[in-house]
Amino acid sequence: MNKYLIAVVLVICLALGGCSGMTPTQQRVLSGTVIGSAGGAAIGAMAGNAALGAGIGAAAGLAGGYLYDKYKESEAQAYQQGYQQGRQSR
Repeated sequence: MNKYLIAVVLVICLALGGCSGMTPTQQRVLSGTVIGSAGGAAIGAMAGNAALGAGIGAAAGLAGGYLYDKYKESEAQAYQQGYQQGRQSR
């Protein structure tokens, strides 16, 4: 059990370290995919097919992560436009 816990912690640390050079878009899409895959696997395990659930969850998470990224980009763009308009009106 102890060796299993150490291996899991090591894998998580390596996975997080590998994300350091990613763009925000890549990080959001990857996060969505991983979260969706884990959730889908859990639901699929209860339904009897964890692999199918993980695949469907990964696809849904990928789409969700991408849509969330586009939302955050448009939010940042709207902020910048408002900021520039505020500076010009002085």
